[in-house]
Amino acid sequence: MTCATPLPCRPADFRSDVKPIWCPGCGDYHVLMAFTRAFAEIGVPPERMAVVSGIGCSSRIPAYTRCYGFHGVHGRGLAVAAGLKLARPDLTVVAASGDGDGYSIGGNHFLHACRRNVDFTYIVMDNHIYGMTKGQPSPTTEPDFDTALAPGGTGLRPFHPLVVALASGANFVARTFSGNIGETASIIAEAIRHPGFSFVEILSPCVTFRPDQKGWKDMVRPAPVKATDDPARAARRLMTDDGFVLGVLYRGNRRPYQPLEASRAGDLRTVEGDFEL
Repeated sequence: MTCATPLPCRPADFRSDVKPIWCPGCGDYHVLMAFTRAFAEIGVPPERMAVVSGIGCSSRIPAYTRCYGFHGVHGRGLAVAAGLKLARPDLTVVAASGDGDGYSIGGNHFLHACRRNVDFTYIVMDNHIYGMTKGQPSPTTEPDFDTALAPGGTGLRPFHPLVVALASGANFVARTFSGNIGETASIIAEAIRHPGFSFVEILSPCVTFRPDQKGWKDMVRPAPVKATDDPARAARRLMTDDGFVLGVLYRGNRRPYQPLEASRAGDLRTVEGDFEL
C-alpha cells in the first residue's frame, strides 16, 4: 500500500484492519492514534516504515499498523530495531515498548541504544505497572504503591528513564501524555525527524490496575522552559522533575552512528570471503 499521490498521507493509511484488544480506557488507544497521525505528518509511506516491539500491552502496536512490523521477545525490541536500521538505513524505524519491557528486562539494551545513537526512535508507553501480566510493580512503580503482589509497596526507588537516557547519550529526549493526542503526534514526528537515537516517554494510564491514574490528566503540565541542547542544563532540569512535565526536554547534536562496513552488507561473496580459512 502507498499513500495517495499527490495527496499527503492520511492517518488511515497507517491503520491495519486488526482490532485492538486493550482494556477499555487504556491510554494506548490514544497512543495508536498519535502514532498514525505522526506517521501521516512525516509523509513516509507505510512500506518505507517499520515498527518493532518487544512484549507487553504496548508492544501490540505493530499489529495495528500497516507498516512493516516485528513483534519480538521480551526486552529485545531495541536490538532488533537497531539491527534493522543499520542494515536498511533507507527505512524509517520506530520501536515501541512499555516500562516493564523497556526498563526491566530490556534495561541493558536501553542504555546501549542511547549510547550507540543509531538513527531511530524509541517510544515507551509508561503506566508504572505491568498491565499484561496482571499488575505487579514495574521499575517505575512508586515505592509505596500497594498491590497484591507487593503488599505495602516495593520500597524501591523508581527508575528515572529520562535521566538515564540523557546520561547514556540519547540525542532527543521528550515526554508526552497519551490524552494529548495532537501534542503527542507532533512530538513523535519531531523525534522521528531528529537525527540519532530519539527517546519519547508517553504517560499512558492503565485504569484497570492503576485506577488512580485517571487523575494524571490534571497533573501533567507543559515544561516551563524551552528545550535545550546543553546536556548539563537538561540534567539539572530532569533531576528536579516530578515525572509530569511534558514537552521536548533535550535536543542533542551528536552525529548518528553508521558503521563504515554497512555498504558491504548485501555482498554475499564478500561476507563468505571473510570466513575463508
